[in-house]
Amino acid sequence: MDPLSGLAFRPDLLAAGLTDRELRRLRRGGALAVVRPGAYVVAPDDRLADASTRHALLVRAEWDRLGPGAVVSHVSAAVLHGLPVWRLPLDRVHVTRDRRTGARRGTCVHVHAAALDADEIAEIGGLAVTSVDRTVADIARTARFEEAVVVADAALHAGLVGPAGLVAAVERAPHRPGNPAARRVVAVADGRSESVGETRSRLALLGAGMPVPVLQHVIMSTTGRRVGRVDFWWPRHRTVGEFDGRVKYGRLLRPGQEPGDVVFAEKRREDLLRAEGLQVVRWVWDELERFDVVAARLRRAFGQS
Repeated sequence: MDPLSGLAFRPDLLAAGLTDRELRRLRRGGALAVVRPGAYVVAPDDRLADASTRHALLVRAEWDRLGPGAVVSHVSAAVLHGLPVWRLPLDRVHVTRDRRTGARRGTCVHVHAAALDADEIAEIGGLAVTSVDRTVADIARTARFEEAVVVADAALHAGLVGPAGLVAAVERAPHRPGNPAARRVVAVADGRSESVGETRSRLALLGAGMPVPVLQHVIMSTTGRRVGRVDFWWPRHRTVGEFDGRVKYGRLLRPGQEPGDVVFAEKRREDLLRAEGLQVVRWVWDELERFDVVAARLRRAFGQS
């Protein structure tokens, strides 16, 4: 068993005296969970319940089969760097090899062939992984716009890379396929977005033609007291926009607090904002798919300010 990942591989289990028949019985009985054919973890394993941590296990399971020169890249590298990979496919391990040809897409592994300099390679847990800036650039070249901006925003917010670093990572290979899309991603990316929902909200506001808001603005009362920090602020219209998500409320929990305490505190904060004569418009995850309804609420709020 790999002591770092807890993975057990079929050849090692057979060498330890188990038979294939016994392995089948253990899988069927739920004692072993399959990460990929021939690679298992002892069940139950909480990592299997989360798509990102399960993918990280898959990367580990495939690593020894990849051979020299493979560098974990694209969405697989984003997972290992701890970046959110909202709606990005996690069915294959992505690696890049420093060569011009030989790209292939297999059942479990997608091999990319592209130039890769030494300073674009990092190490995580003994695995060679593309650096954060190279990872974001690769995703920006190959993923859909919204998903790519989510990754770029998160990397900026975590301080893993700066805006200039993202631009430089794209322009390092100015003629690489996908660069026009990547340039658009890094131009829009903003580290002040603190979650997937806030990034999606920002892009939805842009797509709806709404005025550009100030992000993460601290509202002060007329008496100089801090009322609170808000997700989106339109000073001209004296309107606050707030994205409400379960992850957000979990992030606000302090030791000893219950979710209801946070909801109550948020309600009180909203009352204080309204007491300052501000309009407050909230929206939730599902409304991001039909943002015209939210945009209409915002326009009404602008008109009432």
